[in-house]
Amino acid sequence: MSDLLVRAARGERTERPPVWLMRQAGRHLPEYRELRVEYDFLEAVTTPEVATEITLLPWERYRPDGLVMFSDILTILEPLGFSYHIESGKGPVIADPVSDPADIPDTYEDVETALDYVGELLDRLDSRVGEETGLIGFAGGPFTLASYAIAGHPTRNHYPARQFKARNPEAFRDLLETFAEAVREFLAYQIEHGADVVQLFDTYAGVLPPADYREFIQPLHREILADIDAPTIVFVRNMGGRLGQLAATGADVVSLDWTVEMADAREQLDDRAVQGNLDPSVLFADPETIRERTRDVIEGAGPHGHVLNLGHGVHKDTPVEGVEAFIETAKSIER
Repeated sequence: MSDLLVRAARGERTERPPVWLMRQAGRHLPEYRELRVEYDFLEAVTTPEVATEITLLPWERYRPDGLVMFSDILTILEPLGFSYHIESGKGPVIADPVSDPADIPDTYEDVETALDYVGELLDRLDSRVGEETGLIGFAGGPFTLASYAIAGHPTRNHYPARQFKARNPEAFRDLLETFAEAVREFLAYQIEHGADVVQLFDTYAGVLPPADYREFIQPLHREILADIDAPTIVFVRNMGGRLGQLAATGADVVSLDWTVEMADAREQLDDRAVQGNLDPSVLFADPETIRERTRDVIEGAGPHGHVLNLGHGVHKDTPVEGVEAFIETAKSIER
């Protein structure tokens, strides 16, 4: 394995920042769109041969320092008894959402058995490129999972989950704790099958007030990440004014969205490693602008413990040339 990603995630000084992009194997790649003509999304995710091919697409084109497995944040809902499908223009739709405390699962299937296709995917990736790049696993976080499980579909302000919390705080806590236990097992399972780094995507938890995040979410993030035998990354959007809450999760790396000034984040987080955080829209600019803005992020982060990434995922219409300029800029750095 190329250890650049792991060393940076551990807070070490690196000769240049390792670089990868959230959603890097997705819809911005023409090769991906061609494959998706043959397979629907869930079929691609659950078929290891296809998921391997999709995961490797950005490796073949860009040679990033980390390959994030092609999967979905909602995958962990499967052993919890929730089924979902993807509707065009709407996104994931949960078949039987949680509408009452009685709907909350109190147990779940064995994660390794229910999600064996994820283990096979990582085994295949480890065999193919495990000596050349870092492999990244991930899972959705408790609040993000709860938002989908309660609303039954994506919502702009996550009001259904927040309303459920207000009406049924203890049942809400039970739901989150069940999700957290399954997620912890899932991340550990990924590491057993070759993941070098894992990321917890609780993207939507930043919608909660600071007190609610502290009470309901932060302890669960700590529990999920505490015993993981590999570097861990936590990502929550809209947390610019409370990065200390993310640091308190115990994650090795705090992933920053694009609304955070990198240099300011460094001051707030002391020696904590960081990931990010170029605005994804910058990749639509001309190559020189992309290089200049990318170098600004790298300079603000400094040479210790920085994983270069975007502040969120690659937009589906992003030009390939924009991604190339971003990755090539990281690889041109010499320290």
